[in-house]
Amino acid sequence: MKSRIPEILDKHQDEILAEWTKSLGGGHGKTGRMREGEIETQARDVLAALKTAVHEGNVDNIDAPEFARLRELLATISRSRAMQSFTPSETAMFVFSLKEPLLVRLGKSISDAKSLEREVWVLTKLVDSLGLYTADMFQKSREDVIVRQQQELAELSTPVVRLWKGVLALPLIGTLDSERTQVVMENLLRTLVESNAEIAIIDITGVPTVDTQVAQHLLKTIAAARLMGADCIISGIRPQIAQTMVHLGVELNVVSKATLADAFAVALERTGRTVVSVKDRTRA
Repeated sequence: MKSRIPEILDKHQDEILAEWTKSLGGGHGKTGRMREGEIETQARDVLAALKTAVHEGNVDNIDAPEFARLRELLATISRSRAMQSFTPSETAMFVFSLKEPLLVRLGKSISDAKSLEREVWVLTKLVDSLGLYTADMFQKSREDVIVRQQQELAELSTPVVRLWKGVLALPLIGTLDSERTQVVMENLLRTLVESNAEIAIIDITGVPTVDTQVAQHLLKTIAAARLMGADCIISGIRPQIAQTMVHLGVELNVVSKATLADAFAVALERTGRTVVSVKDRTRA
């Protein structure tokens, strides 16, 4: 039997919209994150898309092509709420709160108990499906934001510093994993090409621990730099890290120094330079 939901939306769209936006204003508008006009516009667009979808397709199948416009609207709303720091429940309630005004109109329009029960079940499945879809899109948007922020943080936390002509420093802070190692290598190799540097100092003072996996990541970075014609020096080897590497049998096969200053001194020596005090130079 054909659902009465399209008919309800045709006859009572304005009343449903008014009641829906009123309920939304109590939860969304008071937070200050959205203006009432923006909430009303979103609700009107969603309700219009829902009306079109249920007229053209199956009422309880939101995956149908007729619901494409509605799914697109809900995905956009979910993304905007993810950026505005809404919670998943707040975002889902944007859709779930539509259920009450629709149920009220169904109750007033259908007198037969069995017909009303059937329509309530259809409406419940429809709104619940749309609400869950909205929650899924919100979660996906939040995950995309987190991944993008992690990538930006990884890039910011792996700067390549030019210490001297031909000498670069790559200070590493935090744990090295596969993804971050890729960012480290890309930044280092790009800077090596741009500066035509001869030596890269990889400082691991800020790396809390060095295990076999971290050592492998370091070796990959060193190998990539060597392929670009640059020698590498490791600095920041603390006693605890040295003991751990010996215990694990890890060999980096590069010059290593305890401090960045010591590594810089070696780099200057290799490039035929030295640092002397102004007083000593004046006396000479």
